[in-house]
Amino acid sequence: MSMNVGSGNEGADPEVMVDMNTTPLIDVMLVLLIMLIITIPIQTHAVKLDLPAGNPPPPPVPPVVDTVDVDFDGTILWNDEVVDRGGLDARIVTAAAEPIQPELHLRPNKLVTYKYVAAVMADAQRLGLTKLSLVGNEQFVDGN
Repeated sequence: MSMNVGSGNEGADPEVMVDMNTTPLIDVMLVLLIMLIITIPIQTHAVKLDLPAGNPPPPPVPPVVDTVDVDFDGTILWNDEVVDRGGLDARIVTAAAEPIQPELHLRPNKLVTYKYVAAVMADAQRLGLTKLSLVGNEQFVDGN
């Protein structure tokens, strides 16, 4: 609450107080807030779900996996069987022609030159094999 103290000039007109008295406004707002809180219905925290009935679908068939190892000297092994570049191309064409393509897991040796691995990857892409992954990359992480 404020009090207007005169400036000591008794003959002059008193100054007009321009500050708004907000106390009644705050009282009304608090009453409205309390009324709003009281009238809100108590919420129940139940969630209604429509769960499916019946048997779950069968699990998916695991994919067929073919592994290609590239040894340190560039030797290519298809599922642990040594093949040359022509044999690799024939097997990739056969795998790409299947209705459900098998996954090709390429595992390069840590010491192999990049050109051998890149050639296998390029052949797989060129011959239409779409599921190719590199396996065993943790051997290339430096353990420092």
